This record gives sequence, C-alpha cells and structure tokens, in this order.
Amino acid sequence: MFRAILFCWGVALCWAGAASAQSLFVSHDSGRGSLLQGAKPLIAAPNTAGGLLVAAVPGSMFAPLPQSRSAPLRAAPPGPMAGAAERIRHLIAQAEAGSKGYNAVQYGARIKPPKPPTQMRISEIRAWIRATPGQPHAIGRYQFIPATLNRLVKKAGIPAHAGFTPKVQDQLADILLHEAGLGKLQRGDISRRQFMNNLAKIWAGLPNSSGKSHYHGYAGNKATMSWKRFDREMAQIFAGA
Repeated sequence: MFRAILFCWGVALCWAGAASAQSLFVSHDSGRGSLLQGAKPLIAAPNTAGGLLVAAVPGSMFAPLPQSRSAPLRAAPPGPMAGAAERIRHLIAQAEAGSKGYNAVQYGARIKPPKPPTQMRISEIRAWIRATPGQPHAIGRYQFIPATLNRLVKKAGIPAHAGFTPKVQDQLADILLHEAGLGKLQRGDISRRQFMNNLAKIWAGLPNSSGKSHYHGYAGNKATMSWKRFDREMAQIFAGA
C-alpha cells in the first residue's frame, strides 16, 4: 500500500513537471507556438546596409540551409494595382533575366561570381569584375553592365558596402526608366512608342519598333520578345497613351 502511494506521488510530480515545462514553451513566445519557434540566433553582425542583422551560429540548429549558387530569386508578377514602374520592370526582367531573376548572371561569363548576386555587396561585385577581365559581366534582374552599374550606384548614393539586394536592383532600374522618359510619357511629352524605343536602347533584350534589338548582332545580342508582345504589354500599362 505504501509503495503504491509513493508511486502515485511520483507520477503526479512528473506530470506537474511536464506541465510546467510545457507552459514555459508557450509563455516564452505566445503567438508563435514554442520556445524553439520563437528562438533567435545568437550572433549579431553588420549587414550590407550598415545596420545590424542577426546571423545564425554556424553549425547550430538555427544555421541557415546552404543556398545554391544559381538559386533563382524571382519577383511575383505585379498585381493589377501595381504602379507603372513595377510593371515595366517585370516586363524587362522577362526579356533580360529569364528564370534566374535577381540572381541572373550573363550566360557568357565563364567565371561566375562566388555567390548569388543578391548575397553580394556592391564592392564584391566590383572585385569579381576586376578579377575576371575579358568576359561579359552583366548581372542581376536588369543585367547591369559594369559602367552602368557604377554610374547608377554613384547617382543613387548607394555605398559600396551595400548589398546587391532586390530592393537595390529595383532602385537602380527605376533611375534608368526615368532616364528613358517615364516621367515625360506620363506627362504626355513623348509617345509610348518613343519611350519603348528608348527602353530598347538600354536593354538589348527588348525590341525597338523595327522588331529587332537596338543592338542586334552586336556581341550576339538579339531581342528576346516580339515587338507585338512588347507593344501589347505596354499598351496595357499605359492605356490611352
């Protein structure tokens, strides 16, 4: 009888201990489920924008999974309420980057960057360009060539330690859109056709009104979409322009 009482008392203690432990898991991070789900990595390191990002402890259960060098990073198609610039960028990306999206590197580059472009700093991209002369270096969703990349980074005031993130790539592309006359088109100062021809002078994958790339035959360039499609897509973005 005495042993039975001791056994029941021990089971009760174990149950109480388990219940207490379970309450710690839930109360530590209410709304996120458990202590492990709410746990944060332990090391803080500078990020590419000069602030702080939280980095995982190498080899720990919180360490990120290895990422493929060629892992695509594509933006979702813009919704019907998206602005003109976003919709044009999406169209340009289809002509220039294909399935690789923000991590695209010109196919003719024999020596690819050591990491996916979106995981590199501007300074690292410049170092890769310097270390691999004699090959194409167009990079990112909008296939920036070195001279254009350097000019746009300087114009935007982006520091060399900044990451070549999707946000940065979009920011640089927007400068080119406005240089091509996006604002003028929206004000009615130029026609949609003029604007499209201006875009084709910047991006070789886009056709001009002749139906060919502005750089057709130069270094193997050619338009990757038809003028008919380009015109149809742009007409939807600028209805009545």
